[in-house]
This record gives sequence, structure tokens and C-alpha cells, in this order.
Amino acid sequence: MAKVAGFEPDNARDALAQRLLAAAKRAQPRATSFLQKLANVETPSDEPATQCAVLDMIMAAAEAAGMTCRRFNGRHSGGTLIARWPAPSGTPIQLLIGHCDTVWPVGTLETMPLRLDGNLMYGPGVFDMKGGITQMLFALALLRELGLEPPVRPVMLINSDEEIGTRDTYRTLRRLAQLADRAFVLEPSLAPDGRLKTARKGVAQYKVTVHGKAAHAGLNPEEGVSAILELSYVVQQLHALNDPASGVTVNVGTIVGGMRPNVVAPMSTACVDVRVPTHEESRSVDAAIRALRPTQEGARLEIEATEGRAPMEYTPGGRRLWEAASRIATAMEFKLDHGRAGGGSDGNITSRFTPTLDGLGAVGDGAHSAHEHVDLGHMPRRTALLAGLLLEPALGARDRADD
Repeated sequence: MAKVAGFEPDNARDALAQRLLAAAKRAQPRATSFLQKLANVETPSDEPATQCAVLDMIMAAAEAAGMTCRRFNGRHSGGTLIARWPAPSGTPIQLLIGHCDTVWPVGTLETMPLRLDGNLMYGPGVFDMKGGITQMLFALALLRELGLEPPVRPVMLINSDEEIGTRDTYRTLRRLAQLADRAFVLEPSLAPDGRLKTARKGVAQYKVTVHGKAAHAGLNPEEGVSAILELSYVVQQLHALNDPASGVTVNVGTIVGGMRPNVVAPMSTACVDVRVPTHEESRSVDAAIRALRPTQEGARLEIEATEGRAPMEYTPGGRRLWEAASRIATAMEFKLDHGRAGGGSDGNITSRFTPTLDGLGAVGDGAHSAHEHVDLGHMPRRTALLAGLLLEPALGARDRADD
């Protein structure tokens, strides 16, 4: 294969970008067919056995692109697929990250069948994120087809537990990110206009349990300590942590508690969702939640962090990746923008260790909703864009030092 050292000078860069785009357009009918096959296999996160067939399909496509694949069983998931582009030992690596699990239960296709409406493909999981997996595989296939050798070795990781917190894959993802020159996450675009995600809010969830004291609500209520009353004070303190100007949101999503109407509640629990844009604000809000104290004498609070992902901040290394994507898009004659997403992804994990560009997946709308769809008209340019990014030279330790 021919070695490619980035997109300089401009005329060579533009010519290569157009070549990639033309090849992606030729491959689009095959890409559409592949996406249909992926989406017709239902893969809910909480049913690990459903992941096997779709991981088999992804592995076969990766091997056809010349990659060496390994499957790893999961303890709580359907497992993980890692595929490596052939390269000499010591070649720097770049991560390609995706997940094949979805939020949709088995049987969804019966009421929400896969369908085409012009350039739009509707169906469970097509946008989040089987469309992105399709683009990833076809970008790698384009490089193989055109005889182009990336100067940074692509390593693809597909997990099956992203929608439930990446518990099985976290350590592997973290280890690879520490070794990687950069990471590309094939989650859906930020908006229907196709914006990339250069930052994401951090996500944390807490369970706040209030312990009170039961008593008869009519005979001796003064001897009780109402956990529900105490929780009402806690909820107000949590709500006060919201700061719309800085992007901090604290939401008490569910509350349970009490025994029966005529008993002073001895226990109540709230589940809390927290979103923060920076590491500093993450630490500040966490400290504030852990510092909560009971108002009533005899009440006791128990605070537990149940899940979390650190923020993906817009770093200098991330900015360089965005600038490269913008250059390639311009060479392909389409407009590209970027922004910050409120939800978390595996990019929140990798960005702590290496420059990360997220939202490179499908353009569409309706993730986790009944109108979930992808715009197939955008797929060739998104596929070609990723192929172009894979041909970029290494950032190198010096360029990554300020992340």
C-alpha cells in the first residue's frame, strides 16, 4: 500500500479527499444493505446473547478489510470485539470506538419495523449507533480498496454495554486510550445538521437514602422522624445546585419511600442525575452532594454514587482533530460544525487520556425514540471524512502534552 503522510499540500489533500468521497459514493448501496442487516438483528444491552450475531457480522466485515480480530467474552454483556489494522510493531495507534447494543428490547421490530422513506432509514438502533458502525467499517474498507496505508494504525473496539455504562469494557478502553495517539468515536452526530462532538458533559448518578424513625401517624407521631419530610429538604438543596449559566444540571428523577399512610415514614430514597461540563464543576457538585446534612434531629443521610462518566472537555488536542476534520470536509465541499453534547459516551473515557473526536457517526435524529432514523444521503461524506481522518499524521507526544 502507498504511505500517506496527511493532506499536504492543499491540492494533493483536496484530490485525495475527492477520491475518498467518490469511492464512498460507489460503496453506498452496499453500506445501506449492510446497515439494514445490522438493524434487523435486535441487540438490547440487557440480553447479552442477542449480541453474538451482530458481532459476527461486524467481525466478518473487519476481516474483509484486512484487519485481525479478537473477541472477548463479557461478564455482564455480550462481549467486546477488537480489530487491528496490520502494521509493524511500534506503529502508533488510533482508536475507532463504537457499540452494538441498543436501548430497544427484543420485539421492537414488530411494532417499529425497519423502513425506508426516500433517503431516510427508520428503525431501532439505526442512528444510535449501527449507522456509525457501518460508516466505520466502510471507511476502513475504502482504505483497503484504494491501497492507502494509514501512518497511524487503526484499532477498532466494538463493545456491547455502552448503553448501560461500559462496565465490562471500561478497563480495556482505558488501557487502549492510554496507548493511543487519538480516538474517534462513531456515536451519532450532535444535531440533524451533522455537527461533531468536541465536548460532552460529565454524567454522575447518586442514590440518597434518608433513614428516619417509624411511628403511628395518629397515636404518637411526635415519636417518629419522617424520612419523607427530610427528603423534601434534601430535594430542595439538590435543586439549588442547578446552574443553567454554567451548564450544571441536577435532577431528582425518582423518589420512593414510606410504608403506609398511617405510618411516619422510616425510610425514603431519591435517585439523582447530575450533568457537568468540566472536571472542576464535577468535583464541586460532588463535594456539595456529599456535604448534605439532615435537618431533623434523629434523621440520617446515606449518599452513594452509583454511576459516573467524567466530562469530555474541549482540549487543545481535540481542537487539532476538529481542525483536521474541518479541512477534510472543506476539501469534500461540505460544511461541518461542532459543539458540546449533554449526554455521555465512551468518548468521556478516552478523552481523559488521548485527544478524542466524537459524533463522527450517522447524521439523523431520534436516538432512543420512536422516530429514530438516519439520513443515508450523508453517509458517503461521513464515511469519506473518517477515512480522511485515519490518514492524518500522528499528533505525537509533543502535540498531545497540553491535553
